[in-house]
Amino acid sequence: MVADQKELLDLYRTMLTIRLFEEQVRTEFMQGKIPGMLHLYIGQEAVAAGVFGHLNKDDLITSHHRGHGHFIAKGADLKRMMAELYGKATGYCKGKGGSMHIADLELGNLGANGIVGGGLTIATGAAIAIQIKNEKEKVVVCFFGDGALSMGEFHESLNVAALWKLPIVYVCENNFYAMSNPLKDSCSVRDIAKRAEGYGMPGRTVDGMDVLAVYEASGQAIDRARTGGGPTLLVFDTYRFYGHGRNPDTRAYRTKEEEAEWIARCPLKTYEKFLLAEGEATEQQLAQLRADILAEVEQAVKFAEESPFPSVAEMEEDIYA
Repeated sequence: MVADQKELLDLYRTMLTIRLFEEQVRTEFMQGKIPGMLHLYIGQEAVAAGVFGHLNKDDLITSHHRGHGHFIAKGADLKRMMAELYGKATGYCKGKGGSMHIADLELGNLGANGIVGGGLTIATGAAIAIQIKNEKEKVVVCFFGDGALSMGEFHESLNVAALWKLPIVYVCENNFYAMSNPLKDSCSVRDIAKRAEGYGMPGRTVDGMDVLAVYEASGQAIDRARTGGGPTLLVFDTYRFYGHGRNPDTRAYRTKEEEAEWIARCPLKTYEKFLLAEGEATEQQLAQLRADILAEVEQAVKFAEESPFPSVAEMEEDIYA
């Protein structure tokens, strides 16, 4: 469990930073300032905050197309993140990665991925490299959505990881819809964590709207990976509050009642109530923290707007062929 007040407030700070950054990004996108696709992490903040509460700078991650929250929780500079979304040269990938492909090796982020399940084999390969190099106490966390569960990469990766006891934790952020396709129409076994049994690794389903539950479960799995115990499959049941990507309309596949039920369980609001009720924070403290983060987000937008676009001369740089 969480040890002290600082850890409790750090979890809140991470969630709030993700939420405020994403809300601003949504505004910029709707105004046409951010090109390409955009997949918001709003509603799923507790997963990133809880998991990254146990990771070190040299630990590695792979992300998915809804990955802004992961990178923020790993310690990303909001200015460089916003610049990347704007397609500017000062971004993490010099404006060439955009929302779905932000990466930074210095922070251990091997990259978000626009391919469904694309990060699974990359993360597993990174875990093999750690094992070969004997980099003890270093781990990989692989994030993917429920849409990746039927991909071959999922089965191949978990099989190899369990066979070789790789230092990796597989995190499925189950928001119940792969674009508009509900999980019940794509998986015959509703309890996703049971799949872990077939590969000989622990599997666990956790309330992904409860940051303390996420923190506790991920702490156990990450510690197991660090100490040579091998991989774990964690399934965090969560919910995206907005549409899949560019199209915000969810009426064709989600009911208003369902959405209202999940939004009422907002991880930020429920955690705020917990902190206040337990005397771990005051309303003034939380308000000041919000103001500080909002100022940081505003500076990120200003930095992105004032940054230059990459030049045509750079077009063929940073590519493989």
